[in-house]
Amino acid sequence: MRILVGEVPAEFFIELLIRAFFVYLILLISMRAMGKRMSSQLGRNELAALVSLAAAIGVPLMAPDRGILPAFVIAFVLIATERFIASMNCRSERFENYSQGRVSTLVSDGVVNMRELAKSRLSHERVFAQLRSNGVLQLGTVARFYMEANGSFTLVKNPEPTPGLCTLPPWDHAMRDCFTEHADRQVCVQCGIPQKNTEQTLLICPNCGSKMWVTAVKEVD
Repeated sequence: MRILVGEVPAEFFIELLIRAFFVYLILLISMRAMGKRMSSQLGRNELAALVSLAAAIGVPLMAPDRGILPAFVIAFVLIATERFIASMNCRSERFENYSQGRVSTLVSDGVVNMRELAKSRLSHERVFAQLRSNGVLQLGTVARFYMEANGSFTLVKNPEPTPGLCTLPPWDHAMRDCFTEHADRQVCVQCGIPQKNTEQTLLICPNCGSKMWVTAVKEVD
């Protein structure tokens, strides 16, 4: 019985119903007061507020010797702080970039921005996996690929696709049948930057420093 019910008096289980009601009420009011972003994809500020709120309400819900009032105080502070940050974000773009983060351009016109990958701490394969999940089989179809401030990804496709670097795994030779190769266009195997002159394939890539080049491909119509 100690494993099942612990060492609390039996009256605490009746009290627990009251505590659970008020804690649930705190959550509803707090989520509503902090805005619609709390029920959508969370940014870093919303995530920090949600974790803090969860930590605050957990103690009075499970500990019979702790009251509910501290949870109300913590919730009030979190709501006031979140609304102040939201107000400052509307007034100052610099403050918004500092508090929310900024949008990173990972791929621009079919070329991977290696510097932004390093800043975002993303691996090359993670970006290619995300592109494949968006139906991108070669980089020439990408106009822009953004990493949003909340960590999500946004793809803007090129209305006029050009030959580019294949995003499929190198061992998947069976899928090569859906591409046509363009021998007059070489691309860096790491970032996809093009080199039109095939005699320059041994040059170091100016974007990422790689020395490996492959033939650009385009999807079969």
